[in-house]
Amino acid sequence: MGLSPATLAAVERAGYATPTPVQAGLIPRALTGIDVLGQARTGTGKTASFVLPILECVSRPGRGGGPRALVLVPTRELAVQVRDEFEKLAHGSRIHCVAVYGGKPLKGQIDKLAKHPAVVVGTPGRVLDHMSRGTLVLSALEIVTLDEADRMLDIGFRPDIEKILRRCPESRQTLLLSATVPPPVAKLATRYMRNPEILDFSVNELAVETIEQFYFTVEPTRKFDLLERLLEREQPRQVIVFCRTKRGTDKIYERLSRRRGHAGGGPESIACIHGDLSQGARDKAMRQFRDGTVRVLVATDVVGRGIDVSGVSHIINYDIPEFCDDYVHRVGRTGRMGREGVAYTFVSPEEGPQLTRIEMRIERLLKRDEIPGFEAFDRRPKTELPRLPVGESGRAGLAAGQAAESEGEPPAPVAKKPSSASLLGKGRAPKRFRRAL
Repeated sequence: MGLSPATLAAVERAGYATPTPVQAGLIPRALTGIDVLGQARTGTGKTASFVLPILECVSRPGRGGGPRALVLVPTRELAVQVRDEFEKLAHGSRIHCVAVYGGKPLKGQIDKLAKHPAVVVGTPGRVLDHMSRGTLVLSALEIVTLDEADRMLDIGFRPDIEKILRRCPESRQTLLLSATVPPPVAKLATRYMRNPEILDFSVNELAVETIEQFYFTVEPTRKFDLLERLLEREQPRQVIVFCRTKRGTDKIYERLSRRRGHAGGGPESIACIHGDLSQGARDKAMRQFRDGTVRVLVATDVVGRGIDVSGVSHIINYDIPEFCDDYVHRVGRTGRMGREGVAYTFVSPEEGPQLTRIEMRIERLLKRDEIPGFEAFDRRPKTELPRLPVGESGRAGLAAGQAAESEGEPPAPVAKKPSSASLLGKGRAPKRFRRAL
């Protein structure tokens, strides 16, 4: 792929033998110096796909005066993960990488930046903070990477990202990695990239083929009991239980800890992580989860993207996610790098429309699962509409909406989300499916 012998030696030392499709496609193009927009799901090896070109770039002589590469990421946990990947693949070289993010004292980061690292990884807010203090100067930048761009925009970092990009040299190379390419991401690429080459590594189905996906229909008051029974039945190697709110995360963590008696240590210990925890607590939870000390992690979507823990065998959506893309990224925590995984989603009788929209987004029907004592039920009459692809019948969505209306509920809005290809002027919108619950 055009990598130097020193880089190849580091790759071999890291245990990487064969490039993933993302790495095989993106690395050679990035090495040519052009701007690249790469669409790829998490868990496909995309971190190394931009780390290796950056290492090749900064290993060559360049102008001084500041870092030569900047990587922007949405979360503190992802900043740490990307920095660790740099350190692993830069082993034996004199290339240093510093991570800057909120929740940690500024002084320690300022001291590290004063040692002139070649690469800085950071969250947009903390990067801007260092820029305003003069402790981070971007005049020597040669390459900028936006990792998980869609997530950064989702959580409101667009103004910060634009401020940073406007301060970067115009001659820079820009790499943008994103699991999805909604209009805001496409607009950002148009405004701040120079004729980017578009590489789409996402398959037709957004959910990984190796992940089995199921749902349970359950009353909200019985969800915790179902969670316990499911954990008992599955005996997962490692599992992430996703909740929608910080309060809900704390509540489930406390109840699991009391019932299972493993909080705070042991091979089956439980931890939780959400945005209100101190950075030290978040770091400790993720460190224990990565090393296998923690088997059950209860979390909000703060870890829904970008956290690569290869041992995760199960995902449980205790609360169905509010947005379809969050489902994609939650489920992507398992089945990493082609491994097998399984995901379960708890759906209350009123949440049928949300499940429908998720299935339309991933173009796949989730399978119904049952546990004795928690048999699936449906308050509606035992008639079910045929599940027709909308492309085959323009009335399929309308028929489902009319059926819902006839049962005394408002019809669920159909989420029409264009594919990245259609946004960028190629291909056609994917086929949609609809289910009547």
